[in-house]
Amino acid sequence: MTTNDNMRPKSNKVARSPGKIILSGEHSVVYGAPALVAAIDQFTDVWFKPLHQSRVLQTAFGNISKGEVYPLEALGQLRQKLDDRFERFEKGQLPIQQILQRPDDLVIYTIARLLVTFPVPGVKSGGGFPVPGRLSSRSDLPLGAGMGSSAAIIAATMVLYEHFLGKEISEQTRFEWVRFCERLQHGKGSAVDAAAVIYGGLNRVEADQVSAVEDKDRAVDLGDGWYWVLTGIPAASTGECVASVRREHGKDAALWQSFADVANALQDQLIAGADCLAQLRENHKLLSHIGVVTEPARRFVDEVEAAGGAAKISGAGSIKGDNSGIVLVRMHDHEAMKRLMANWSQWSWKSLNVSNAGAHLFDQRTAEIESRAQVAGSNELDAPSTAR
Repeated sequence: MTTNDNMRPKSNKVARSPGKIILSGEHSVVYGAPALVAAIDQFTDVWFKPLHQSRVLQTAFGNISKGEVYPLEALGQLRQKLDDRFERFEKGQLPIQQILQRPDDLVIYTIARLLVTFPVPGVKSGGGFPVPGRLSSRSDLPLGAGMGSSAAIIAATMVLYEHFLGKEISEQTRFEWVRFCERLQHGKGSAVDAAAVIYGGLNRVEADQVSAVEDKDRAVDLGDGWYWVLTGIPAASTGECVASVRREHGKDAALWQSFADVANALQDQLIAGADCLAQLRENHKLLSHIGVVTEPARRFVDEVEAAGGAAKISGAGSIKGDNSGIVLVRMHDHEAMKRLMANWSQWSWKSLNVSNAGAHLFDQRTAEIESRAQVAGSNELDAPSTAR
């Protein structure tokens, strides 16, 4: 395979996307209530190394898979096959779990979709194939825990290939693309996840519209005293939880208005820089009412409140098993948080820091320095590294 050297992707760039934590609005956003979401400083990085003697695109995706090999000439066929499977899913002929048969397919589908829309970064003489090579990633985000891991790797891949294509698209278009591609994973692409990974910072999502949480055009920051706790990967999928809630509570308009009231009050408190323990505690009660808070998570929240804080699940939770995914904690006293977590040593936890940047590019040299710094400082984390 021959390529034009001037069109070869440069390998000194890394694309990075943050993960997300939902502050309020999981489940209720489906019924028109607002959701508040924070992009966090747990990242997914994606980079590319050309291998010009090859005719394939290799993947090496950290904690996602052992890697796959995709013939370049077959990318269009894969895209069409996945689109066909999604159409069957929409008709009720195929379960959502059978659309993506390999974890890496979602990322390769993203690339294949981009290549349909834009010119390719390198071409075979007389053809239109992308440059062969190895697409790699690393991620701080636990899979299946509700921290936006699939949206993050889609967003980072998009930004990287935009760079290769010399075609930077708007954040709004990226937002729409992330939702479109992520539909293969969840049946419907999440506006909440897409907002966090693309725009960064704190955002409000309502009726699929995104707006920054701001005070007179000043971005609101959470500050200290916020934490996320990984209780374990839920036994129930997001789809199962959403379906269960719809069966039991879907028509309860007053309930969803209560969720909306809590989200609005929480946003007001955040903008004012005021205490928001009451709003988080009320949010927890509502989530418990709809049956998505497991018993261990409920006991944990009780202990947090007894210690003077507040906590709630962040994400779909679970309707079965012991694990609830992520729990969001507000605790002003860091030492009290450390003492509390000593009783829950099987769970990983960390301070919640907002990432004001959404998906973006940076130099590979910077990535290497940051990676070494993370390893050197890993013993100073609040939690064991099992959440990575």
